[in-house]
Amino acid sequence: MNSNNRIGVAVNESTAQGVLHRINQLESFGIDAAWLTTGGSRADALTVFSAAAVQTENILMGTSIIPTWPRHPISVFQQVKVISELAPSRFRLGVGPSHKPNMEGMFGVNFRDPLGHLEEYLIILKNIIQGQGVDFDGKYYQAHSQDGLHSDIPIMSSALREKAFELCGRVSDGIITWVCPMQHITNVAIPSIQNGALQANRDRVPPLIVHAPICISEEKELVRDALRTQMGVYPTLPFYNRMLMDCGYEEVEHTKVWSDRMADDLVVSGTEEEASAKIDAMLDTGVSELLFSILTTGDDREESLKRTITFLSNYTQRGN
Repeated sequence: MNSNNRIGVAVNESTAQGVLHRINQLESFGIDAAWLTTGGSRADALTVFSAAAVQTENILMGTSIIPTWPRHPISVFQQVKVISELAPSRFRLGVGPSHKPNMEGMFGVNFRDPLGHLEEYLIILKNIIQGQGVDFDGKYYQAHSQDGLHSDIPIMSSALREKAFELCGRVSDGIITWVCPMQHITNVAIPSIQNGALQANRDRVPPLIVHAPICISEEKELVRDALRTQMGVYPTLPFYNRMLMDCGYEEVEHTKVWSDRMADDLVVSGTEEEASAKIDAMLDTGVSELLFSILTTGDDREESLKRTITFLSNYTQRGN
């Protein structure tokens, strides 16, 4: 790891107070970035980050991700404006279309053309957050406001497959993956992002943030069980299911659960030394940043979390 590579942690606590406590803990351990997802029963990420902004001093904050369908991009801009004023240059906005079952089941939206919808959303956000305002009439969105933020906040997006990576390469300021095997990153994600940036004649290729599960534990069976119990929904979702099948995990088409070989390939686990070697190999592929969701094993969740956070802190300090 060199000083240009960041290590972030996704915070997953059941209450707003718990999230704030964890973000403060991550800062005290020297972790570069704290990330939050908005979805399901989770506390709203932008609201919690507004509180974290006044409790912390250095840690970067980012959303990975906020679903686009439930709220208009100007509403997102209004919330982001608060965070940008309370924590200048410490926030990154990640958005994405999420998944059809979630969005239609929870919000009753017509989940159609997710990439076309996402492109309009990104264009509006970039104009109003980074520029002087927005005057946009598209297929899915209308947005008119001259109250631009003139901010340097990066507008990032989630991506899993080739066309999404290309779109992000053309339009976004960064790309966030989740549970993508590293062969998918090197063979599909990076070339597609580069191709998208080339299509748009961009001066630079936007950075790629690889989001992966991690658990510092020598108990392989416990790690596999933790992935299935704590993150078992993902193989059931169509976008993830298809991406995993594309990567050669044919078993997921019918089982819709994490197989042993998928768990062993996707989770950064083992001893501290073994995990360090895995992270080194991930960074050697050319990704810009790593984001980890921590799995816990055993009866003492806090102790399991602390072991992995301590490892990530030590790994981060090694590169500084």
